[in-house]
Amino acid sequence: MRTHILAIALSLGVSAPTFAQINMDALKKEATKEATKTAEKEGEKKANEAVIKKVNAKLLAEGRKNQCAFKTDSDELMPGCDGKMKKLANQLVQAKKALDQGNVRNFKFVVSGHTDSTGKAEHNKELSKKRAAVVVRELVAKGIDQKEIEPVGMGSEAMLVKPDDTEAKRKKNRRYEIQVKL
Repeated sequence: MRTHILAIALSLGVSAPTFAQINMDALKKEATKEATKTAEKEGEKKANEAVIKKVNAKLLAEGRKNQCAFKTDSDELMPGCDGKMKKLANQLVQAKKALDQGNVRNFKFVVSGHTDSTGKAEHNKELSKKRAAVVVRELVAKGIDQKEIEPVGMGSEAMLVKPDDTEAKRKKNRRYEIQVKL
C-alpha cells in the first residue's frame, strides 16, 4: 500500500522527501488534535467530578436536615414527613439544575435506604430497599422524574452511628441518603 502511494506521489511530481514531510505534518497535526481532545475530556471529567462532589455534599446535608423517620422494622414513614419530602424534592430540582449547568449528563439520583443493626442481615437488606423505594415514590409524587432516581437497599452495612446500642442511635441509622451517580 505504501509503495502504491509513493508511486502515485512520484508520478504526480512529488519527490520522496516532500511526500515524507507531508505524512509527518499530517501525523503531527493528528497527534496534536488527539492530545487536545484527550486534555479537554480530562478537564471535563475533573469539572464534572467537582460539580458532583458539591451537589452530593449538599444533598447529604439537606437529607440529614430533612430526614423522615421510619417506624421500627417497617417501611412506613412516621407522620409529618410531607413537608420534608417537598423540601427534599425541591433540593433535587436544584441539584439537577446545578448538574445541567455543569454539563454533567447521564446521571441518576440514588436513594439508599438504611436500617439499624437489629435483626437478620437479609431482612435488613430487604427492608432498606423497601424504605428507599418509599422515598422514591414520595419524590416521584412530588415531581421528580422516575427515570432519574433509583432505590438501593444497604441494610445495616453503612451505619451512621456505631455501635447502635441505644434506641436513639438505632433511630439515626434508620434513614435514607441521596447521592448522584454517573
